[in-house]
Amino acid sequence: MTDTVLDKLKILAESAKYDVSCSSSGTVRHNTAGGIGNTVGGVGICHSFTADGRCVSLLKIMLTNHCIFDCAYCINRRSNDRPRATLSVRELVDLTIEFYRRNYIEGLFLSSGIIRNPDYTMERMVRVVKDLRTTHRFNGYIHLKSIPGCSRELVEEGGLYADRMSVNLELPTEESLRRVAPDKNFESVFAPMRYIRQGMLQSQEDRRKFRHAPRFVPAGQSTQIIVGATPETDHDILRVSSALYRRPSMRRVYYSGYVPVNTYDTRLPAAVGRVPLIRENRLYQADWLMRFYGFSADEIVDSTTPNLDLEIDPKLAWALRHPECFPVDINRADYALIVRVPGIGVKSARMIVASRRYGSLTSDSLRRIGVVMKKAQYFITCRELSLGGTIQEVTPEQVRRALVPTPSRSKKLDPRQLSIVWE
Repeated sequence: MTDTVLDKLKILAESAKYDVSCSSSGTVRHNTAGGIGNTVGGVGICHSFTADGRCVSLLKIMLTNHCIFDCAYCINRRSNDRPRATLSVRELVDLTIEFYRRNYIEGLFLSSGIIRNPDYTMERMVRVVKDLRTTHRFNGYIHLKSIPGCSRELVEEGGLYADRMSVNLELPTEESLRRVAPDKNFESVFAPMRYIRQGMLQSQEDRRKFRHAPRFVPAGQSTQIIVGATPETDHDILRVSSALYRRPSMRRVYYSGYVPVNTYDTRLPAAVGRVPLIRENRLYQADWLMRFYGFSADEIVDSTTPNLDLEIDPKLAWALRHPECFPVDINRADYALIVRVPGIGVKSARMIVASRRYGSLTSDSLRRIGVVMKKAQYFITCRELSLGGTIQEVTPEQVRRALVPTPSRSKKLDPRQLSIVWE
């Protein structure tokens, strides 16, 4: 690796760190004779941990941080005076292969600023992934960012070599996007999303007819929404996410707490404290409820409560707003209702339904299953739990006070001692 390429690597890796939409592959790509690398199904990417404790990573880099756009929230915007660099296709391919052979990475996450025009940039990115797959026979994970406004032909070609593709939505409403990113519009973002979805559906149909038909973006697509940069509520954000999840190709929506990298721009908040990071965490929890727990966006937040409660998780907040749904009889209720009980997860709910066929469950049984009784005790009944301690006998406000640590408790802590994080 030459000093010039190393300098470019430092600049472009730093420029790529603000894109969070890369965590897992969800695909299988086996090694072949004469090839290098493989992609294991279900493993995490970008310094994520697998179920067996392994940490795997990928080279997260931009082709270039030059950009003709002037988006207010972006560190690489045209008007910023910062070091710029561009890797050639050959340099980026060699860099990826060299890092893989040194066991630094297991895949590639490739994004880019826009130089000249979207098609010119996307064509160079496609050449990188095509060269990796065909010339070097690289079978590791590849996540390719699609450039907003690029042509359908380039998206379709890139999808034949990438495991996952993504297009960042960035902001939940077109009005906000037009205000802080005047060079973009929803059509330029949704068009590549539509091309990816259509390519995936066509690929699935082809593979039903022809066993060895090429796969198109087998791990699906993802997107990213910036949180806290514009005045949209959590209700607005989650409704957009819910609509995206209804599309068969969308696998993940990522939420990125706004980081004020361009403090001089008056269109954005000047400074952000702790709230956006907590809000980002709550949005991920709400996203999980929509994907795995059967909640709709309008159940989690609505017009009367448009923002998520920052003190408690969204599932507990929903339960406190709907005491009429509780207590739930663990030995009789169906799975859909059990999984909505705070302190009971998907795995625990399935174990409860399976276990009660062999006898009535007790509170001790629930603890062994993995139920968090500290929360669940207020919302369930079982063989020896009576109504005396449930939410029907104590008010939602009392339950909230019992589960949320009071400020006085934290004030009494000795600052010289480590504190325990209350869940």
